[in-house]
Amino acid sequence: MDNDQFIIDLLLQQGIISEAQVEAAKQAQKESGEEETSLLDALYESKACTEQDVIDMLAAEYGMDTYDFDKAGKMIPTEVVDVIPGNIAKRYQVMPVSLTNGVLRVAMADPGDFEALDAIRYLLKMDVEGVVASKRQIKKQIDLNYSDQSGENLDTLLTDMTETTIDVTQGNTMDTTADVQGAEKEDDEAPIIRLVSLLILEAFRTRASDIHMEPMEKRFRVRYRIDGVLNEVESPPKHMQNQVLSRLKLQAGMDLSEHRIPQDGRIRFSAMGRDLDLRVSDIPTTWGESIVMRILDKSGVMLGISELGFFPDDQETINNVIHFPDGIFLVTGPTGSGKTTSLYSFLHALNQPVSKIITAEDPVEYELSGINQVQINTDIGMTFANALRAMLRQAPNIIMVGEIRDDETGEIAINAALTGHLVFSTLHTNDAPSAITRLMDMGIKPFLVASSLRAVMAQRLVRRLCKSCPKPHDITEAELEQLGITAADVEGMSFKDPNGCSECKKGYRGRMGIYEIFILDESIHNLIYQMADAGVIRRRAMEIGMRTLRQDGIRKAGAGITSISEVIRLTVADEN
Repeated sequence: MDNDQFIIDLLLQQGIISEAQVEAAKQAQKESGEEETSLLDALYESKACTEQDVIDMLAAEYGMDTYDFDKAGKMIPTEVVDVIPGNIAKRYQVMPVSLTNGVLRVAMADPGDFEALDAIRYLLKMDVEGVVASKRQIKKQIDLNYSDQSGENLDTLLTDMTETTIDVTQGNTMDTTADVQGAEKEDDEAPIIRLVSLLILEAFRTRASDIHMEPMEKRFRVRYRIDGVLNEVESPPKHMQNQVLSRLKLQAGMDLSEHRIPQDGRIRFSAMGRDLDLRVSDIPTTWGESIVMRILDKSGVMLGISELGFFPDDQETINNVIHFPDGIFLVTGPTGSGKTTSLYSFLHALNQPVSKIITAEDPVEYELSGINQVQINTDIGMTFANALRAMLRQAPNIIMVGEIRDDETGEIAINAALTGHLVFSTLHTNDAPSAITRLMDMGIKPFLVASSLRAVMAQRLVRRLCKSCPKPHDITEAELEQLGITAADVEGMSFKDPNGCSECKKGYRGRMGIYEIFILDESIHNLIYQMADAGVIRRRAMEIGMRTLRQDGIRKAGAGITSISEVIRLTVADEN
């Protein structure tokens, strides 16, 4: 997309200009007969917006600071100017403004030009940070500070750049000829680098959690998972498929020569001032290798418990549970239901200097400051069970086991709970009470389950309604029947439906949890000793106050936070 058009679209979305002002600027542009005048310049001339409006908007959009050379009112020190050769400053239209603690700040008019930042980082072998400034001021400063530099070394620098692939995620260089197969010319790699980076950046901008790259027979499909739902986006042409996949495999540290077996890797990526980790999975398919990238945004996982979507009564219950002195607290649900985010939030709340916390994870998705994290590696014998045994010798107060997958891990976790440790872990079950029968099906003795298990929380993620555009919804008889409730059960509730606006597109923005919190009591212990089935345990859990996933979803829909259709989509099958 043309950069000026992108800026104009943003100005429209944020209400800084109107469609009428754009049309008027187009008309003025046509009447002036000045073909070189851009539409953005025409908007400036008509005073529909100012250059400062654009600078402030772009800075906010990309999470950058702004810089005003006129207000700074001082010459840039020579030692800062000399860091970037004049030919590079002119080529990328950037101007160095400060150098502090080894970090060079450069002013740029287009903060979306991360290719320029990455190229400068590579060429200078140092950290470079962008700030947004006026295009006019940058050009003036370049002319002022580099007027005597001819740029005769530009060819040498560009040759160096085309002979290597710039890894935009780690600042490493890899030999293009040796590593990227299928590229006929080294010069062809720059567009591939830019394309891959743009695909990742656009996924982050649209709040996607996953990027799916899927080779089809006659096309190369790219889809983003946004708020749990896959959305197809404009995809690269089929002939670029192998180059794009090779670029991603290279960045993820995979074997480029291997196309027959699945591979896993990671990519580090900086976007809009945020550090992202991408967990990459590659699997061979009929028409080529399919790659899925899970975007792990560190800021997104460090949520407080209050931000997970609990109502006050449930939040108080959870706060009580995570402060138990010992025992096991399980979080259950299918893959992608937010279990890891919940566990990390609990650990974040408990992470105090007086407590030692150790986790065993496969894989370690996020690095948590102040917490000891152990990466599981079954290839070398570092299983959950072996890691858990070793962790207990470290005298921890709190332990998190990524998943209880077998009876050995379960029994060690239970023994840890019985010897005074608070243990967090996950299971794949549809509801909270089923965790009990799942543990016993693994072969763990009922008396061990009863004496160690303190609470279980099942969860799902539902889409939040956009705050700007929901519309009222009258619940229908069919919906009441699907949910197994009556009109009296929802009396006084205010339901909403998705509508759609410029902020959300389809009526939803973000996701939140619905929860089923099951606290074990003496009556549940007796049922466990009797080896009662899951249905009996579930009925008793509801009798002693457990609110089901569906019930929690209904009250959140009734508060206008999500829609009743979301609750039906996520819970009816489980309830049945």
